[in-house]
Amino acid sequence: MIRSLRVGAGFQACPAPVVSTRLTNAVAASLAVGCLSLCLIVTLTVLTIRVSAAMPLPL
Repeated sequence: MIRSLRVGAGFQACPAPVVSTRLTNAVAASLAVGCLSLCLIVTLTVLTIRVSAAMPLPL
């Protein structure tokens, strides 16, 4: 994210960085952990469905 230092027309102003690197890395790490946990949940769900489909129905 960048913020303009001075008021200018359009995109003519000089951009200055606003977000810190640590914040960007923290957001990237939390997104990575979220994606991994989602993949784990989907994998466990698929395996559970396969196991339950392979079991015979009790009569």
